[in-house]
Amino acid sequence: MAELKEKGSSKAPKKKSRKKGAYHHGNLRRALLDAALAMVEKEGPGGVSLRAVARFAGVSPAAPYRHFAGKEGLLAAVAEEGFRALESEMQMASEGADGLALAEFRAIGLAYVRFAASNPSHFRVMFGPDVSNKSAHPSLKGAADKASQIIADAIAKCQRPGLEGADASPHRLFVAAWATFHGLATLIVDGQLSDIVSSDADLEGIGNNVTDVIYRGLSFSGL
Repeated sequence: MAELKEKGSSKAPKKKSRKKGAYHHGNLRRALLDAALAMVEKEGPGGVSLRAVARFAGVSPAAPYRHFAGKEGLLAAVAEEGFRALESEMQMASEGADGLALAEFRAIGLAYVRFAASNPSHFRVMFGPDVSNKSAHPSLKGAADKASQIIADAIAKCQRPGLEGADASPHRLFVAAWATFHGLATLIVDGQLSDIVSSDADLEGIGNNVTDVIYRGLSFSGL
């Protein structure tokens, strides 16, 4: 590319190009979270370190410590952001079901799977070993609990008089349903179902099928 020339002078000095991912917009915390997510996408949560995140964001090695005490704190913030987004998506799905118990259960399950498929880096951190002890991070635990409560509330609605499973343990039903939602989501995130899930329509189809199976299975299991 030809160099620009200023009027009345020789060649203008070339500007140093900023490397990809460099921090420049004034929000250091956001830049660090974005850098961590990019590194998770490339190397998994195990490849994240504050020094590497700082390098990726284009800041000094000491800069991340303005916001995070260490790697775990950074990943906890990434996970909390993920749980808040997941809660929002499941809540919207719940509100769109017009109070129909099975429709709400199906919509929430599909929202969970869709979130995982669309946000694999967040998803891996949210349920990864680095932040498995969520009690050590109260705001993260609060966000995770609020997301879980949406699933639990949907199950409770399915247990109202006249519906199957009314006498079952709500906690055991929640664990069984969550484990199935999460298992499907993990298979999709890890590419284990790429041969049958290659479009949004495929994702919706398998999500609805699995959710219906969960509902019928829990209803007749006697859990």
